[in-house]
Amino acid sequence: MYIIIVGCGRVGSELAKLLSSEGHDVVVIDKSPGSFERLGGTFNGLTSVGNGFDLRLLRQVGIEKADAFCAVTNGDNTNLISAQVAKKIFKVSKVIARVYDPQRAHIYAALGLDIISGTVLFASMLRDKIIESRFSSYLIETKELGVLEIEAKGPLVGRAVGEINLAGEFLVAAIRRMEGVIIPEPKTTVRDKDVLMAVVKVESLAKVRAQFNL
Repeated sequence: MYIIIVGCGRVGSELAKLLSSEGHDVVVIDKSPGSFERLGGTFNGLTSVGNGFDLRLLRQVGIEKADAFCAVTNGDNTNLISAQVAKKIFKVSKVIARVYDPQRAHIYAALGLDIISGTVLFASMLRDKIIESRFSSYLIETKELGVLEIEAKGPLVGRAVGEINLAGEFLVAAIRRMEGVIIPEPKTTVRDKDVLMAVVKVESLAKVRAQFNL
């Protein structure tokens, strides 16, 4: 993929290095030339100094052929404007914007942008660790569903996944084992020490806890 990242802070630089290491063509834009030092010596993409909403600059870095555009600067307004330019003017199919202020999230959504709110994400992660360390609501972008980890022991061991699932409430989506992670079939048998990764409805969480003695 050809990907343009606006913002070379901690998030932008890590994203750029990750995508580049996977073989994608990456261009990083930032107003500060010194920020590119975060990319290190192994980054093999391109860098460009300027604003992520500068039409001339965006054309120079080849936005017309971009498959994705990510605006991850430390300014919500910059991210919003840059993302809008990419989506509305250059018709980039996948545009993602970072937002710090949760109150602005609805603005981004109304404009048809995919958003990542670090503030909400981090708060959700902390909440999950405090209230229920096995439950992660932040892995799925909805307040209705979450992911629950269950270590298989006792009556769970030896049962088929299909027998454990609760229709419409609890679904084992993956099993982590010593030899690796598998996506189970309904007939897959649960082994001792397996870790079940299940999608669960938040409103059914108390019922599931009781069901499996969590």
